[in-house]
Amino acid sequence: MNVTTTQFGQLPALQLRAPDGAEATITLYGAHLVSWKAVTTAEAPGQERLFLSSLSALDGRKAIRGGVPVIFPQFAERGNGMRHGFARVSTWRVVDQGEADGAAFAVLALNQADLAPDVAAAWPYAFELVLRVAVRGAQLDMALDVRNTGAQPLPFAAALHTYHLVDDLDAVRIDGVQTDTLAITDKLDQVFERIGGTITFDTGADKVTLEQTGFNDAVVWNPGAADAAALPDMEDEEYRRFVCIEPALLEPQQLEPGGTWRGTYRAVVQAA
Repeated sequence: MNVTTTQFGQLPALQLRAPDGAEATITLYGAHLVSWKAVTTAEAPGQERLFLSSLSALDGRKAIRGGVPVIFPQFAERGNGMRHGFARVSTWRVVDQGEADGAAFAVLALNQADLAPDVAAAWPYAFELVLRVAVRGAQLDMALDVRNTGAQPLPFAAALHTYHLVDDLDAVRIDGVQTDTLAITDKLDQVFERIGGTITFDTGADKVTLEQTGFNDAVVWNPGAADAAALPDMEDEEYRRFVCIEPALLEPQQLEPGGTWRGTYRAVVQAA
């Protein structure tokens, strides 16, 4: 089986396994990618590429800290709604799964009928989100579709808030978000607008190339020591083990009735 049902913590989940051994785990809560194991050579076992906090709740009571949260319809506090939106704390439906072109994939969907009553009451728009996740070899592909199924324009922002696992934050170097190489020496929360090409991410042990379409922006984030110590769902020193490099659409879009927006994201690990 390329896709099987499983449990992650207390959450129902899907386990994807490609023929070449690449793996991924997605919880139905949030359509949250919580694990991606890339296979860089035929001889090497899959290696985890995503950070997940050891203190993260895995019971559906609050958002998961780590992995790839789906941000919709609001980024952070850039609006009047729930911080980072409701998609990451809603239960999605599985609409397709299987194998295609050597990749194991799953497709999950969310619409207004799936929302908790209090969330639905605060969001007066008809919509459908469709997230496709596929893995094979050293490659992860994600595609997020936003569909306006209502009769009025739909305002939204979106992001895939990826927590990349690293051995040591001090060794991280990022190219492609600004004119010079970006290193992280302290707390960082920076928006880079109109990303046009490939982002190259050097972990210190290997390199990852990141490509995005539809998502016009990128956000690079790490809380640093002080902010990490204040987070109840993160150990004090865990900030040293990840950097978030997020494909994002930060300026709210107006999607006309019947319209669809698509954002894609690809991460490829280069063998060391």
